[in-house]
Amino acid sequence: MGQFGVGQGITRVEDQRLLTGHGSYTDDLQRPNALQMAVVRSPHAHAEIDSIETEAARQAEGVHAVYTISDLDAAGIADIPCMTPVQGRDGNPPVMPGHPVLARGRVRHVGDPVAVVVAETAQQAADAAELVEVAYSELDHVIGLEETLASGAPQIWEQAPNNLCLDFGIGDEGAANDVLGKAHHVTRLKLVNNRVVVASLEPRAALGEYDAETGTYILTTGSQGVHGLRNQLAEHILKVDPARVRVTTPDVGGGFGMKIFLYGEQVVALHAAKELGRPVRWSGERTESFLSDVHGRDHVTEVRIAFDAHAKILGVRIDTIANLGAYLSNFGPYVATSAGARMYPGVYNIPALFGRTRAVFTNTVPVDAYRGAGRPEAAYLLERTMDAAARELGLSPADLRARNFIKPEELPHTTPTGMTYDSGDFARIQQTALERAAAANIDARKAEARRRGKLRGLGHASYIECCAGIGEEEAKLRLDSDGGVTLWVGTQTNGQGHATAYAQLIADRLGLTPEQIRVRQGDTSELAFGRGTGGSRSLLMGGGATQAATDKAIEKAKQLAAWMMECAPGDVEFDAGTFTIAGTDRQVSLQAVAEAAERADLPEDLMGGVEESARYQAPPLTYPNGCHVCEIEIDEQTCAVEIVAYTIVDDAGKIVNPLMLRGQVHGGTAQGIGQALLENTAYDPDSGQLITASFQDYTMPRADDLPTFDVSFVEDIPCTTNPMGIKGAGEAGAIGAPPAVINALVDALAPYGVTHIDMPATPQRIFETLQAARTANAAA
Repeated sequence: MGQFGVGQGITRVEDQRLLTGHGSYTDDLQRPNALQMAVVRSPHAHAEIDSIETEAARQAEGVHAVYTISDLDAAGIADIPCMTPVQGRDGNPPVMPGHPVLARGRVRHVGDPVAVVVAETAQQAADAAELVEVAYSELDHVIGLEETLASGAPQIWEQAPNNLCLDFGIGDEGAANDVLGKAHHVTRLKLVNNRVVVASLEPRAALGEYDAETGTYILTTGSQGVHGLRNQLAEHILKVDPARVRVTTPDVGGGFGMKIFLYGEQVVALHAAKELGRPVRWSGERTESFLSDVHGRDHVTEVRIAFDAHAKILGVRIDTIANLGAYLSNFGPYVATSAGARMYPGVYNIPALFGRTRAVFTNTVPVDAYRGAGRPEAAYLLERTMDAAARELGLSPADLRARNFIKPEELPHTTPTGMTYDSGDFARIQQTALERAAAANIDARKAEARRRGKLRGLGHASYIECCAGIGEEEAKLRLDSDGGVTLWVGTQTNGQGHATAYAQLIADRLGLTPEQIRVRQGDTSELAFGRGTGGSRSLLMGGGATQAATDKAIEKAKQLAAWMMECAPGDVEFDAGTFTIAGTDRQVSLQAVAEAAERADLPEDLMGGVEESARYQAPPLTYPNGCHVCEIEIDEQTCAVEIVAYTIVDDAGKIVNPLMLRGQVHGGTAQGIGQALLENTAYDPDSGQLITASFQDYTMPRADDLPTFDVSFVEDIPCTTNPMGIKGAGEAGAIGAPPAVINALVDALAPYGVTHIDMPATPQRIFETLQAARTANAAA
């Protein structure tokens, strides 16, 4: 292991540039003569569009164009596609009514884009947008998940009776129902996985350009992968050869899943640029982000777990209603169903399981992937119900879990949902986490807190997720004349530190420092193929492609070195920056080979320098896992919550950079804590308005809401299904945190008979729960 290689906690090489203001984001990019775009959005949750009067806006100062769906339809611009037609229980795909770039005939949620104004300046565009007159006939709307399926509920799409998009099932329904009917004990729990707003630091933005000479569309936008956007635009929206669409992504200020997807503003910017012959820019404002970026989560679930007389799980049944919003985002049906449902068994040996998900339309912003994309939902419903079961069975939560963990000797283990776990020691992870958290002494800490007027509680959750094995990935590596290398890779950093991680994979192999390795991402003209970033796939998939391209480049460089040393390529060995003739002391450096690659007198077969590409095929999925332990105090008077201690033990397999891994875990855990305690995406049921559409109303976690995290890693259980032994960890914190926090809250409130509280557990919700418990206790 070298100074900069795998396993070293080096600081990120990109941070100096970003922290000193030298980052380059979409909104930073200036183009001469660029126009500005503003979007007219629906103020109604559900309404027919009777007319759109645009003449006053067209005549306003600085305005070049006003677009509605009729203009886009006339130009042949197609709807945004749903890319995941998941099969339902009846064998049919979901109802896919289409997602028009601008509203066609009807608006279906507050914020639905209706028209776009393009003007010389952003202020002129915004002023003119106010002049667009839209006549609406309001329709009844539906916001609530259970209400949308009710008889007589407002119909959002004619082709989706009762607003049902998809009725999905996984597992064996008959077997699960059979054991539930015969069990010694059945625990039942109904819970809510609340809707969250992504709220990335950098709002969405788009810069559209059109090269009339080549007929090429150029989109610059914050994304999680340029190739997927290019393919959608070319094949589904614009209906042109992919070679005529170039997508570039500069620095990105956070994505968390939301920036994977194609949005209407990106399409209109390209269309307007072609029509007007000038670049067209759009930068979303924060309220627009709340009203138009895809949201996350939003499930209502009923769980039943059957146990035998020894508290061993016999079977599980899960029934979920999942909100897809008013339209299908690119991956919405998949995230609501397969993405999470396949992880329903968690870390437990469950003989029989059935999960049903009814994915529904509502008059709300579309819902798609948010950090974890289904796996946090699966872990939350299972880990909350396991805690509830432990209390009903008179066992400690740790004991009940220990009785049911899959044992190391039972691995590989295939779950009832078809996942095959290759490695793990779940009991050991739990024990280590509880020991580090001093869980055995919690009663003394509870008593001390009670004397101070505080309710103290400790809760934990064990999680497992699936990562990485998604499609292929490509990398290209070039040996530069200065002796460094340039790497192009098809993933896309959104702040995760890709430039550092990939550099570490290359550094020791080539005998370079990370600063000598230039990582380029985010331009379809520089790399033909890529699958982007999502599902914690980048390090395994992009890393696998990077290592393969590096190995190919070394072999090509050996041929150059052999020519320089006048020997056969097969006699050349390479190690840490030096080429040597085997068995001799004759050698040349990588630097010398890089310089020689530019010579004009090279043999023809060595001309062109050292530049090699490789694709990495997806290995089987990896299964990171871990245990979160949360300790909280509730002030009985104010119901304010303080997290006083937080312990995490993760099994992420082989670790490339422990410093960056801790940062990933910290960030994900902060988002999970935010969902559990603070973040409430609230729609007014009477008007359909999003009443938490700004940071004044939507509470994001701040530094003083979070504790100091005690994070440790178990590194001696590598993944067995990929040569690097890594498992992935980008989403782990967001998976383990919500159930651990709510389990701790319920433990604190248990003296009052509280058995469950839904997220977000705000002080108001805690107060109402305590008041209800006190009233019930007084009446008993």
